[in-house]
Amino acid sequence: MKEIHHYKDRLVAEKAKLEGELTSVGRRNPSNPADWEPTPSGTEPEADPLDVAERTTDFDTNASIVADLETRYNEVLAALARIEDGSYGTCSVDGEPIEEDRLEADPAAKTCIKHLHTT
Repeated sequence: MKEIHHYKDRLVAEKAKLEGELTSVGRRNPSNPADWEPTPSGTEPEADPLDVAERTTDFDTNASIVADLETRYNEVLAALARIEDGSYGTCSVDGEPIEEDRLEADPAAKTCIKHLHTT
């Protein structure tokens, strides 16, 4: 397996990118900083029903984007935690090493190819 720092660097860069993308469509939940919530695209009150409908659609779209980005963000954070605790690169199902090709394709992978769809 390549040096751990290679994967850590990639994960840290992806984490920063995801945080930027999340900030563009959401914000950290003030009640739970580990959670992200969508934000509407505009904050000014709208009298026109079409503008209100558009803002609602934008909010729904942002909610979907936040959900997808947050899932990946949490996968990246979990991979960084595995690097710190020494379990990175080990399949979470059978404890065998994760293939280098798999880690290159997805540095946040937590299973080997054999167990790809079991978690």
